[in-house]
Amino acid sequence: MNASFYIAKRYLFSKKSTNAINMISGISMLGVFIGSAALIIILSVFNGFEGLVLSMYDSYSPHLKVEAAKGKSFNPQTPFFKQLESDAQIFSYTHVLQEKALLRYDDLQFIGKVKGVSKDFLKNNLLDSSLVQGEFVLGDSTQQLVVIGATVQYVLGVNINNPLKRLEIYSPKKGTQSAFTPSDEFVAAYLQPVGVFQTQQEESDMVIVPIETARTLLQESKNVSAIEIFLKDQDDVDAFKKHLEKNLGSAFVVKNRIQQNALLYKILNSEKWAIYLILTFILIIAIFNIIGSLTMLVIDKRRDIAILNSLGASKTMISRIFLYEGLMIAMLGCFLGLLAGLGFCLLQQEFGLISMGQANLLIDAYPVKLKIADFFLVFMTVFTISFIAAFISSRLSIKRFEKLKEDL
Repeated sequence: MNASFYIAKRYLFSKKSTNAINMISGISMLGVFIGSAALIIILSVFNGFEGLVLSMYDSYSPHLKVEAAKGKSFNPQTPFFKQLESDAQIFSYTHVLQEKALLRYDDLQFIGKVKGVSKDFLKNNLLDSSLVQGEFVLGDSTQQLVVIGATVQYVLGVNINNPLKRLEIYSPKKGTQSAFTPSDEFVAAYLQPVGVFQTQQEESDMVIVPIETARTLLQESKNVSAIEIFLKDQDDVDAFKKHLEKNLGSAFVVKNRIQQNALLYKILNSEKWAIYLILTFILIIAIFNIIGSLTMLVIDKRRDIAILNSLGASKTMISRIFLYEGLMIAMLGCFLGLLAGLGFCLLQQEFGLISMGQANLLIDAYPVKLKIADFFLVFMTVFTISFIAAFISSRLSIKRFEKLKEDL
């Protein structure tokens, strides 16, 4: 065993002549313990909220979305896309044609988005979980049905239980510059609303129709805006994404769920790292108590230092003794804090110890999700800060080394 480490360990657990040194060491360790536990708990709670928020969009966001790198649409009838449609890994393969349009109901108007989807869109069994009212059906050639977003219903006051009123959708005719009447400048569709869905705010101003209806409205015979893909096994998403990017090249962009909801991820991550930085500053203050603890220990052990030097111990060895002790104080507090944080998170997951405090929320207790990367991050944060603090203290221990020898 390294001599410096052995002596440091003996100093850490042995009684000091001055009780205040024990108290300061204990306070330093307690500060690291609380800071480490708080960090892992807060990071885990933010992971839980991130998972909760994103799970609300899983019913609507596909695993992968293919879009043109340039322009609004592309031809999906190429050999690769036809082959992709029958890939055994794919659960649903949906052609999407989307564009802004004028929506009208009674005397109210709203500029929203029309999203035309092919039949595979309805394979998603989670669509019903996003419904607020009605049912998620799109009809056929004999039925003109539409499912609308919650924002559309709110703005236009749509009553899906009134079969006598239709939602009117208007799209500008291509190539038309002027006409005798404004109605001649638009292609119109009159659809019966049968359902209302609620997802992220960006999608709630949308109406979903069969792709055939969208092609008629938008006068687009073959191109699509995007292809949405759900895989049978969600664990294959990353590998399948790389496969698509390799075969499609730079002409197309393949987005996973994170990239489709990039703004949402940025907001969640910015809040998470802001809290992390605040707690890290508090942890720095707690860890730097180690400097005071080690400084008092140097004074208490000045006789031992002189004896060690007389026996041949170098200044470097003596410095390492106090460096190791400072690290042991911090690391012991860190490990205990991580264990306490882990225990609390497991109890929160199992029993929901801390309630959200409002009965109308989606969940009763704060969500928690543990990640190994967070434990590594907290450990490295504590180690880095404590190493700096212990290094400063160890340098101070030999700063007046000669004077200590003279005093003794």
